[in-house]
Amino acid sequence: MAVRLRLKRFGRKKTPFYRIVVANSTAARNGKTIEEVGTYNPLTQPVQLVFDKERIEYWISHGALPSETVQRLLSKEGVFPALEKKSKFEGVAKKDRVAKKK
Repeated sequence: MAVRLRLKRFGRKKTPFYRIVVANSTAARNGKTIEEVGTYNPLTQPVQLVFDKERIEYWISHGALPSETVQRLLSKEGVFPALEKKSKFEGVAKKDRVAKKK
């Protein structure tokens, strides 16, 4: 069973609120979860991010992989290493990038 740390969306239309959850990777986005480990509210200033660091570290130590978004949020708090920025044009000359767009 592959387990992931990911966001589960709540809130009304145009007012998103997310919970950081541990879920089976094949489960639906808002489907059954194993455990809720935090919340994320992108609409507040500053952004509100509350999570249980011990439980996140526990799940990561047991093989849970965070989604890209969760990894980015956790890296800002120092829980998980930052993502490497990848360019989709890595190793492609600039003149070839423009030619592919047309």
